[in-house]
Amino acid sequence: MPKNKLSDLRDHLFETLEALKDKDGGMEIERARAITEVAGAIIQTAVVEVKYANAVGALPDSHFFEKAAPALPRNTDKALPQ
Repeated sequence: MPKNKLSDLRDHLFETLEALKDKDGGMEIERARAITEVAGAIIQTAVVEVKYANAVGALPDSHFFEKAAPALPRNTDKALPQ
């Protein structure tokens, strides 16, 4: 099973949040900032990947996403913001 999926990233971010909330043995602010910066960069690569997939009309071909979900039907009356 491939490592480093979106759910893994979420787990790491929640662990960071929990450590920051722990006043006794928590985490240094600078380390938490570094973690969130790296997470943000990872998320941006996923955003680009999804935008590319939408542009070419294909599902993302990545192990980062848990599994490819079917496309939602388009509702032209109430389009989601881009």
